[in-house]
Amino acid sequence: MNFVQICFSFKGRISRTTYWLMQLLLVVISVITVAADADYSDFSPYALTWIVITWCALAVAAKRWHDRNKSAWWILIALIPIIGGIWTFVELGFFRGTTGKNRFGLDPLQLR
Repeated sequence: MNFVQICFSFKGRISRTTYWLMQLLLVVISVITVAADADYSDFSPYALTWIVITWCALAVAAKRWHDRNKSAWWILIALIPIIGGIWTFVELGFFRGTTGKNRFGLDPLQLR
């Protein structure tokens, strides 16, 4: 899976390593965007950047849920105050995905 597919597609599976690297990249881009948008205008040119960051974060989370053999609808669990964020952090960041092929595709660790 190439970088564009990782960032923009909601299909397939990614490993924990890819997940953490994408999270790091998204945080770095977010920090740079906040620093560049120092005037905090109502609608800045950086609004598009936030839309792209949000889309990428959702696509990466969806693929990680797929690796756990769960529907991308599990993204919504993060909306539950406190518990949802903790659950998402632990399950996506630390639990291994399904070994071998599942209904969402091949094991990303076996594709290397």
